[in-house]
Amino acid sequence: MDLQLFGTAVVTLFVIVDPPGSVPIFLALTRSMDFRARNRAAWQAVWLSFGVIVAFAVAGGQILKYLGISLPAMQAAGGLLLLLVALELLTGKQDDPDSTATSNVALVPLGTPLLAGPGAIVASIVFVRQGDGIADYVAIAAAIVAVHAIILGFLRFSNVIVRVLKQGGIEVLTRISGLLVAAIAVQLIADAIASFVHQYGG
Repeated sequence: MDLQLFGTAVVTLFVIVDPPGSVPIFLALTRSMDFRARNRAAWQAVWLSFGVIVAFAVAGGQILKYLGISLPAMQAAGGLLLLLVALELLTGKQDDPDSTATSNVALVPLGTPLLAGPGAIVASIVFVRQGDGIADYVAIAAAIVAVHAIILGFLRFSNVIVRVLKQGGIEVLTRISGLLVAAIAVQLIADAIASFVHQYGG
């Protein structure tokens, strides 16, 4: 296994996915869940993220080419989805039990696009394209597994934060998370627009 490639892939994916930054958003979206449900949501989000990133690492280029989807288009779509989530957090719509009864926040938006977002997907595709031989592919696969183990650790640790902050603190954290998610969404959309302009305007 190429240890240098492994280290580069781990650091790159860790920075893009940002497990510490996902904790407040995870808490905001799972605020109405008990201890077991929150743990189950953490596992589901990590497994979905892992599956999506592995799928795109293996066949991402072919999938996007077949569907005629550009990377900026995927980035913009992820940004729009996150913007809807941010509006729900900021307006308190997540507090309405009827609004969450028919959806699983562990899958969308936690698993994707928050964890397995456009950045992580693109990075995995690029790493695989640059890989040369079994040793490189093993290093990339090990890096993906390691990063998701780290993500799971952070999300499981969030239960400790719940005990410290109590319900009032989680409510404040929810509004702050809404602002953060909105900022991430706007940045994704802005980057996608800039890519479109560069690709088709220049």
